[in-house]
Amino acid sequence: MTLQQEIVGNAMQMAVVNLHPGQTVYCEAGKFLFKTTNVTMETRLSGPSGNGGQPGGGGGGMGGMLRQAMGTAMQVGQRMLAGESLAFQYFTAQGGQGTVGFAGVLPGEMRALELDGTRAWFAEKDAFVAAEYSVEFGIAFQGGRTGMSGGEGFVLEKFTGQGTVIIAGAGNFIDLNPADFGGRIEVDTGCVVAFEEGIQYGVQRVGGLNRQGIMNAVFGGEGLSLATLEGNGRVILQSLTIESLANALKKAQGGDKQGPAGGLFSTHTG
Repeated sequence: MTLQQEIVGNAMQMAVVNLHPGQTVYCEAGKFLFKTTNVTMETRLSGPSGNGGQPGGGGGGMGGMLRQAMGTAMQVGQRMLAGESLAFQYFTAQGGQGTVGFAGVLPGEMRALELDGTRAWFAEKDAFVAAEYSVEFGIAFQGGRTGMSGGEGFVLEKFTGQGTVIIAGAGNFIDLNPADFGGRIEVDTGCVVAFEEGIQYGVQRVGGLNRQGIMNAVFGGEGLSLATLEGNGRVILQSLTIESLANALKKAQGGDKQGPAGGLFSTHTG
């Protein structure tokens, strides 16, 4: 059953979701705004099964309960390592159609992605807002060769299954396909919002360890690394990064303690 939703607003958008009787949508804790009285709300540590069913009912007796408990513990552990919210909130319409509102945590855009079961979507940490119960939320850890090449690893949100998932970012969105730009694009690491499965996501240093590379890193404002996106598929970027927003707020409040060379030599201690 398709999720009926409308994204409204400008500077800080929100998603208004209309639920059919018995239909369930879930969100990360802290993204809920409002609901009609006939919509029930349940907070649980476990994520959706992704099989299109509705919440509740582990089945299988004691063995089924144990497997469900172990699965929940693994999900919670992954989310803890990723710095994500530990709980999800589930909303189900009872006795008629219901309405629920959701929003992100930063001023910016929202986007509804439609999954058809053939390709997963990956998103930056904290991009997830809400999804149909038929969409499974997971954590993808990218490290090893990809992460070490840039001196850091990645934690991404992963969405699989069929249905609608709603994500949010900061500033305005732009949709790109690396295939339209020679197969590869390089962006600020904080600008990546989401991308389709099939896109290779990595990190590279900004130049070599030479004079120009150091100049790029220290005075260019990009730090030591750039994100790389390769392949043929949809990529969503955002125009505002959390770091730039935080720095602008600090500067406006007179609390900018950065040295003349930028964030690399920041003198801020608190």
